[in-house]
Amino acid sequence: MDESVQAEVMMSFLVSEELSFRIPVELRYETCDPYAVRLTFHLPGDAPVTWAFGRELLIDGVGRPSGDGDVRIAPAEHETLGEVLIRLQVGADQALFRSSTAPLIAFLDRTDKLVPLGQEGALADFDAHLDEALDRILAEEQSAG
Repeated sequence: MDESVQAEVMMSFLVSEELSFRIPVELRYETCDPYAVRLTFHLPGDAPVTWAFGRELLIDGVGRPSGDGDVRIAPAEHETLGEVLIRLQVGADQALFRSSTAPLIAFLDRTDKLVPLGQEGALADFDAHLDEALDRILAEEQSAG
């Protein structure tokens, strides 16, 4: 049986140095994909946007700058751990969000209670889901080509 952890966090969407606004962001962790967390951003006037990335990246980013690809997470200020910046990038487009650290840590603590860090591979269903997903992807590629 798949289990999950969910939380809603208010984050600031930093449009520019002068303009930001608060938006609800849903955090989700599921045992069927034990290495990933999903953040769904509810931007005004747009359909929700979901980003999935490694749970370990979020854990690391709370305490120190982490990530070198499309997702980068770092404490907002080096001397305090009160807020975290989450930068999401697709090509030249990027979005920057600021969140209080406390609700992220509370969410990550709940995920760790469900699946302790380092124990993700022990979930037998994960391998089956991965095989099913890879089979679907290969079938889609073959039918498209």
